[in-house]
Amino acid sequence: MCQMFAGIAPEEIEGETRSVRLSGHSTSIRLEAAFWRTLEHLAESQDMSLAKFLTKLHDEVLDLRGEVRNFASHLRCACLVHLEHQGAQAAKAWNCETGKRTIRSMSESQHLPLAS
Repeated sequence: MCQMFAGIAPEEIEGETRSVRLSGHSTSIRLEAAFWRTLEHLAESQDMSLAKFLTKLHDEVLDLRGEVRNFASHLRCACLVHLEHQGAQAAKAWNCETGKRTIRSMSESQHLPLAS
């Protein structure tokens, strides 16, 4: 696998705890640095601060499910969904026959809307 996975920098996989306020309650969330970075990019793509993005996502999950059982796991999965979607959009940006870009990638031109 060309050391692609084994060679991940140790600081990327170390846990980082951040204090946040969700639905009026102070709490802390522990995620790996790579997930925090992805969440920061995702929040930025939504024109929100990370705190506002986390609060909005938490509130939406609460509205949809009635409870938020494991928000840290939900955040990790949200990062994966975002990256999968971004990768699919980037793949569509290249015409396999001509080797040229046909549309702009997700990260360059679009925002992922949160659930309404």
